[in-house]
Amino acid sequence: MAIEINSRQVDKLFKNMGAISKNIVDDSYPYLKKETPIRTGNARRSTKKQGLSIKSNYGYAGSLDAGSSRQAPDGFTDPTIDNMTTLLEQEIRRL
Repeated sequence: MAIEINSRQVDKLFKNMGAISKNIVDDSYPYLKKETPIRTGNARRSTKKQGLSIKSNYGYAGSLDAGSSRQAPDGFTDPTIDNMTTLLEQEIRRL
């Protein structure tokens, strides 16, 4: 029994997966910023998207994400990951 893999289909799949990753990060970036507590604005202002990463580049990011703010008692990373999971499921269904 021979198995044949069409490399064009595999290449297309990987290309689509790369586009999915970019779309999810692009769509999740504003969501994460919205979930980030705001008092002085530094946390939101210091949150940046770099390629396929979103970076909260300030010293107290861990504390805020641990729920130290009444504005975001559940932090902002876990809700964003839940949002990303939903977006990924939608993208997979679309394929």
